[in-house]
Amino acid sequence: MKAKLKRLLPVLILLMGAGIWLSPALSQEYIERVADSGFTKQKRAGVPFFHDEHNEKAGVEDCYICHHVYTDGVIDPYDSSEGMECSECHLSEGDSDLSLARVYHLQCKGCHQEKKAGPVACAECHKEL
Repeated sequence: MKAKLKRLLPVLILLMGAGIWLSPALSQEYIERVADSGFTKQKRAGVPFFHDEHNEKAGVEDCYICHHVYTDGVIDPYDSSEGMECSECHLSEGDSDLSLARVYHLQCKGCHQEKKAGPVACAECHKEL
């Protein structure tokens, strides 16, 4: 039994190391483009977006600012939708006030306009990397 464990130990250590090394790839700091499976047909390129770099430059510290959850029609500062796509709550098609493209524009472009910082024209956001 001890001999078997000795042979398996390097493999286990290697797997643990690989898991630790690869785990950051799943975190938001490595996001490079806004992507949402709710967009089945895109008219423009997806928006390049470097999550942590953006938030640091913009001074965004609270996740719920972008990853919001509404409770009784008001953003709940104690809850966030991190790990969810916007399309899980917002419609992807139609001309609803909650259509997916509209909420992205309201969220991103709206914040840029409010803060008087960041791109607001179509081609300023929708460009190739």
